Amino acid sequence: MEERAGERRPFPQVPSPILGNLKTRSKSGHIAEVLKLLREVPLIDGHNDLPWQYRKYGNDFDAIDLAADTSGLKMVTDIPRLRAGGIGGQFWSVYVPATMPGPDAVKAALEQIDVVHRLAATYPDTFGLALTAADITQIHRQGKIASLIGLEGGHAIDNSLSVLGMMYQLGARYMTLTHTKTTDWADAAGDKPQHHGLSAFGQNVVLEMNRLGMLVDLSHASDDTMRAALKVAKAPVIFSHSSARAVCGHLRNVPDDLLKRTAENGGIVMVCFLPSFVSERARASIAAADAQREQLRKIYPDGSAQLEQAMLEWREAHASFHEATLSDVAGHIDHVRKIAGIDHIGIGSDFDGFFGATEGLEDVSRFPDLLAELLRRGYSTSELKKIAGLNFLRVLRRAEKISAQLKHLK
Repeated sequence: MEERAGERRPFPQVPSPILGNLKTRSKSGHIAEVLKLLREVPLIDGHNDLPWQYRKYGNDFDAIDLAADTSGLKMVTDIPRLRAGGIGGQFWSVYVPATMPGPDAVKAALEQIDVVHRLAATYPDTFGLALTAADITQIHRQGKIASLIGLEGGHAIDNSLSVLGMMYQLGARYMTLTHTKTTDWADAAGDKPQHHGLSAFGQNVVLEMNRLGMLVDLSHASDDTMRAALKVAKAPVIFSHSSARAVCGHLRNVPDDLLKRTAENGGIVMVCFLPSFVSERARASIAAADAQREQLRKIYPDGSAQLEQAMLEWREAHASFHEATLSDVAGHIDHVRKIAGIDHIGIGSDFDGFFGATEGLEDVSRFPDLLAELLRRGYSTSELKKIAGLNFLRVLRRAEKISAQLKHLK
């Protein structure tokens, strides 16, 4: 059954060069069809790092006016562009560096969760805090953007199921099992493996997440961790911001055998826009940025303003190395559809979590362009609705149902 929503402002009046020719684009048949579609179903983005942008300013809400154009702050997210992009549901990433000691990571994660709650309180005409699939559809019907919380990295629970439970109580509806570093219970992609996937405690984390109704997010996890989680999980898993490894060989992307396993599990792969996940051209170039960051970590503390400023200056001097396009992203969606099927695709941009841009997907106003490209490639309107949000809503509803069953059994 289709979800119907109230009208929303598709084109706010904003003096921003980044918004570009949105009104002109809206007159094209495909964009107009997409905008109509997004009034009927919520476009749900699985990952946006806006809370980290606030953290750069000490979580000072006076430093970032989200109701205005934020491009001057080198951000790609603000309310006018979210509206222009037709966003109906947004997972805000609660990220803290994987190198943070456990208690510090818990504190920092709580502070970032507070940012998401404050977003909804500060901009009540735009955002509504969503805890359930029903909340998402209701908030979308009201013409608002459902705000959801995704906890990025299992290090933020400091090896405690009780902390995990409290994160859920505060609104976290998925947790990425690892970030860039292997934890005491789960191996991360690209880091030295210690557990061959999940330890016994790691398996308990997955089962407790299923019991709580918190989605298990396998982005950033090693292949062995993905396999172990899929083996033990009782509810559908998600990849909140990952793409297809057969198209781009980044270790964070999902290999074909695990795309198939995700489909068997009933889960979803939310295709990412980060250039190094999108094209081999960008992946090779961005490896140079990662190497530079490692060098700078020897000089500045990880996550510090000094390190971020030094990286910004380096990136601006090497800005030409970003070589990924909207067409490349559509190619990932094509591949996931081929291997896993149309019911297992979503969108997880990772906006404001990386430097540079995928051409054609430069900011949060550009989601309709991607869906329009899929229309041009022959996707049906019903298929686009699934990719935009219905697939995710199905996954979350299933996780909620399984949670209720498990709590009843216990």
